[in-house]
Amino acid sequence: MKLFVSSDIEGTCGIAHWDETEIGKPGYDRFSGQMTKEVAAVCETALQSGKTQEILIKDAHDSARNLKAEELPEEVKILRGWVGVPCNMMAGVRGCDAAVMTGYHSGAYSDGNPLSHTSNTHNMFVKINGEFASEFRINAMFAAYCGIPVLFVSGDRALCASAETIVPGIVTAPVSEGMGGAALSVQPGRALKMIRTGMTKVMEVLPADPAEQKAYLRSKVIPLPEKMHVEVCFKDLEAAQHGSNYPGAVRDDAKQISFDTADFYEAVRFLYFVL
Repeated sequence: MKLFVSSDIEGTCGIAHWDETEIGKPGYDRFSGQMTKEVAAVCETALQSGKTQEILIKDAHDSARNLKAEELPEEVKILRGWVGVPCNMMAGVRGCDAAVMTGYHSGAYSDGNPLSHTSNTHNMFVKINGEFASEFRINAMFAAYCGIPVLFVSGDRALCASAETIVPGIVTAPVSEGMGGAALSVQPGRALKMIRTGMTKVMEVLPADPAEQKAYLRSKVIPLPEKMHVEVCFKDLEAAQHGSNYPGAVRDDAKQISFDTADFYEAVRFLYFVL
């Protein structure tokens, strides 16, 4: 199996302030270190199972230059920086067999994380078919579009609960939870144990036989809706005006636009250009 890991930071254990997510700001070094440890826990557990030999990691936060490569297993490859494609945080997932996510967070318009947002902080919310869309929802749907299941996610408690409704049977590791403008987290070492335990569960049920493994992974791919109605509510008028010029976009009101499609890739491309 070739495993894909998409790693974000706002759902990393203990993170509570935007400064802790930005290179050069107070606390960043500590949390980029924890982000790296959480990714390493996933990778080491997967490799130790003997059921995966290739791992591609997408550094998927902000600059996409956060992970400390020297602290990761030597078997992995790391995609740093932004490729400039609509799949964004999932760049590189095509050609992999399964995906996992670390450090993921609640989406915009959620109180599940003091840093809740979807893609950036310029929108009030993103919805797909009337459901608030986190980055996890969008990325899990893109994985499904590629025929790839998402087997595991770590992050805040609300995000993990949401993931369990989006991807039945997914294994989660809720390492923190939002409390207003604060984050209540487990101890960082405990978070690593939770992630290892979760990934162990994932690998234990994965068949060792290649043919059985492929059949199992196919059965875990979530179905996509036949049609998608995508809504974006911006915080300011200028962004809504700008986004309304995207081909096929509709200006719903002063701050909201929408887009309809039967092709999820077109939905992702719409979000890539308007957000």
